[in-house]
Parts: sequence; C-alpha cells; structure tokens
Amino acid sequence: MVYNWIETALLGLYPPVCLLCGADGHGYRDLCGGCAADLPANTNPCPRCAEPLPPGARPGIPCARCLRHPPPFASCHAPYLYEPPVDWLVGRLKFHGRLAAGRLLATLLGDWLRAGVAPRPDLLVPMPLHADRLRARGFNQATELARPLSRRLAIPLATDLVFRTRGGAPQSRLAQGLRQANVRDAFSIRAPLGGRHVAVVDDVVTTGATAAELARTLLRAGASRVDVWAIARTPPEGAPRGP
Repeated sequence: MVYNWIETALLGLYPPVCLLCGADGHGYRDLCGGCAADLPANTNPCPRCAEPLPPGARPGIPCARCLRHPPPFASCHAPYLYEPPVDWLVGRLKFHGRLAAGRLLATLLGDWLRAGVAPRPDLLVPMPLHADRLRARGFNQATELARPLSRRLAIPLATDLVFRTRGGAPQSRLAQGLRQANVRDAFSIRAPLGGRHVAVVDDVVTTGATAAELARTLLRAGASRVDVWAIARTPPEGAPRGP
C-alpha cells in the first residue's frame, strides 16, 4: 500500500517517458504502448528452463533436454527473448549504469509475475557478482532488478546471503560446453535456508548453467525449492532472430 502511494506520487512529479522512442510513457511505465507491443515475447517457453520451444510444440511440456536432464531449479520464468530492444535495455543497465532501464525491466517482470504465472516464493536472491566484478561495475544488475520486485511483490530480499567464491570468464564469452565447468563450485552461502522456497533473480538466462549451480548451492543449504526469475531468455543457437 505504501509503495503504491509513493509510486503514484512520483508519477505526478516525473511523468513516464518511453526509454526507447522518447514518447510519453503508457500508464506508469517508461515505455509507450507501441514500443511495448514490439517487445519480443517468449510466447511458448519450456516450463522448466524457459528456452523457447520449437514451432508446433505443445505448451507446458518441458523441452527434450529438460526431460533427459532436469535442472536443479524447479522452473524458470523469463517473459521476453534476449533480442532487440530488450537486449539494448539490459545493456543500458548492465554496462552503462542506466538505472532507469533497470526500473523499467523490473516493472515489466513484476507485471508479468503479478499475473500469477509463477508460484510465490518466501525469499528473493539476486544472482551475485564476484567481488572484483562488483567493484569494477559499481553495482549488481540483478540486485537492481530484485529490489523493486521485492517492494512491489512484498517478498523479502536477501542481497548478502550468497556470495561468489571465484570469478572466471563471463559466461557470454564461453562456448556452451565450457560454461558448466566455469561456474562449478562458484557460490557459497552464509546461512541455512530452513526449508524456504527461493526465487533467484537475474537479468538474462543463456544456457542456465550459472542458475543451475546457484540452485544446487541453495538446495544444499536447505531450500525446499528454487525457481529462476529473469527478464529474458537467450533463444537457442540457430533460432530465427527478431527484427
């Protein structure tokens, strides 16, 4: 209730402006109706890993890879594909520190989650950065997404529960076969979870290797269930790209 009141007051002082085209924002978002309609929706994702299913696949059925090797997280929710203009918004936040882009992305993810598409967790955990990368960047983009989600959905947020024990090359620079080894034993946890249901918040899920390793760490620490929430999912290699 208090958060909604503050949000309404801020809208009166600072009317929303579309971050993509500069037109008036629609409702409370920094996004106009036309640009919102152009966002690349992840329309038929695998319910386990959120990778787009092939054309003609039955909705709600896990992909072949998840059926063969189920990931340690129970589900992954990513409402958009990592394609233009979502990739541009993520880049503005992640590499240029544009927090307005983070607020918009968190709003879009929050709107989607409030529609009841994901079970409600007991705790939100942002994907941690290694201390060296956090110092270099100055902020954790996953935390910038998780904070407004925590306020809006009234779910506790644990920003310091998990830490990254080692760095390693960015996952985006590695071939798919090397990504799992790159994050093996990369996380440690400061306190037991006592059977709580945890949702990991991140910006983009690519292969899911990092999310899977963090999920294993949380489950070993006593989490009853781990889900993954992200704004976007990278389409599989060779899939057609958006405009």
